[in-house]
Amino acid sequence: MARRPLPRILSSGSTSLTRGRDLARTAADSATDVLHPLLVIGRGLRILAAAGRRRWSTTPKDKRGPALFLGAACVLVVALLPYGPLLALITLMATAAWHGRDRTPAKTGPSDAETERLGSLYEALVPYFSVPDDPSPLFAHGGDWDKAFSDYEFDEAGRLTRLHIRYPAYFTDGEAASRARIEALLHAKSGRGREYLFDWDEEGNQLDLRVLAALPTGIAAQPFVTSPGETVLGFTDAGGVQRTLPVMEGDEPRDVPPVIWRTGPRSTEPHLLAVGQPGSGISSLLRSIALQALRHGGDVLIVDGGGSGEYACLSGRGGVLAVECGPTGAQATLEWAAQETERRLIATHRAREVGRPAPEDTRRPLWILLDQPSVLAHLAVSGGGPDLLAQLQVPLRHGRPAHVTVVVAEQFGHLELLNDAVWQHTRARLVLGPAAVQQVTDVLGLPPHTTPTAQVPPGRGYARLGTGPVHRLQVPATPDPYDEAVHPAYRQAVLELLPGRPAPGGGRDRSTLSKPLQEQSAAQGPALGSPEAPEVPAEAS
Repeated sequence: MARRPLPRILSSGSTSLTRGRDLARTAADSATDVLHPLLVIGRGLRILAAAGRRRWSTTPKDKRGPALFLGAACVLVVALLPYGPLLALITLMATAAWHGRDRTPAKTGPSDAETERLGSLYEALVPYFSVPDDPSPLFAHGGDWDKAFSDYEFDEAGRLTRLHIRYPAYFTDGEAASRARIEALLHAKSGRGREYLFDWDEEGNQLDLRVLAALPTGIAAQPFVTSPGETVLGFTDAGGVQRTLPVMEGDEPRDVPPVIWRTGPRSTEPHLLAVGQPGSGISSLLRSIALQALRHGGDVLIVDGGGSGEYACLSGRGGVLAVECGPTGAQATLEWAAQETERRLIATHRAREVGRPAPEDTRRPLWILLDQPSVLAHLAVSGGGPDLLAQLQVPLRHGRPAHVTVVVAEQFGHLELLNDAVWQHTRARLVLGPAAVQQVTDVLGLPPHTTPTAQVPPGRGYARLGTGPVHRLQVPATPDPYDEAVHPAYRQAVLELLPGRPAPGGGRDRSTLSKPLQEQSAAQGPALGSPEAPEVPAEAS
């Protein structure tokens, strides 16, 4: 039996339902505004009726008869007077409107607890914002805090959420150490465990402090609306970037501001370095990058130095050339990557010499993702082999014109093992997980503009692209789909993005073994600078 289609209202998605809820909410607000006078009068009549009922209950029983007679006489007199009922009705409505008005007192200042908190914060800033020679100090012990503080806001728990501070002109706000002392003090006095944004106005001698809302952690991996060469690293604050992306957070559509990393021959940050602690979300970041690269038709090489097997879901997939976990396979893979970079450079150079565009296979993006490569490098050197990281110099130095992108992920404890080529050519930097301000500064080159917290969710950190500003970052949830401890919805989202496995013998070789890679590199011709490299005649067509 053929299935009957669902009604349109049930099959058109959540967009129409959301629009209907918005229209209903707007209509309710408009009706409330129109009927506000009637609501006020009704509230007043209810108050008058309650007052009359209380008065009647407190009247002694022997006096209730005369009271009823007096009331009936008053009603009779009003009824006999000219315009008496109309005037009585107007008087009743006016009295009801007066008693039904909103009597909520407007807050004109801070409460006693808030005043005490602002006073203690003012006293704590006195040693930093005052000097003995100031004839009229803005900050002084026992002074008025309302001259220095304005635009303060508190949350329901009584903690400060926003504060505008005026400070003396002689304060050395141009020195990073002086600003850091003030920020650390305000962070400690205003409440730990939250992220504060400090906006220094050095020209106006003003400091604006506000608490930042938590970044969304429920955005799973999904097909992001980006063009080839754009990779979504994560999501940040609305004021940090000038672009938003439509995403699905659970079942609700949202527009969130992304941190987009642009790669390719015209990129100024062709390679990426991500640093973090164990469990900070580095593996999720690499899986997210790999899925986006595969979606845009790129080839991916993965070297898992940690040997955790978190990239097994990508092994054998279409576009994944290799997933290596051992030093021997990683060494052969990176050697092939270096030779492939040289081959692409040679082919592109020869095509330009004869006035032709670069071959299509040299314009296909190649992504080299390395997770904790220092572990495999140490094992290779201990076994008497060559340095594994030395093979990265060619893709790092010459990868940008060859459409080769390198992503290195390492832990804080092994940063000293990375060579100079990695530090010089990875101009896009990320720091994930809990980290001290100095650690973030050493990696990104600039201190974070907010106060890092001790407890952060996985994938939370900071990002800086080239010489740009430092952004807060939350990596989209991209867990290992084979990890049963993860939420099933996140695992299913990753499985839906994985490319299929190619049929045996169909298409190009996607083997994960190092030997076919070596054979393929040998079949592609000699490396750059080799004397066996053939010459192309100028008349070649």
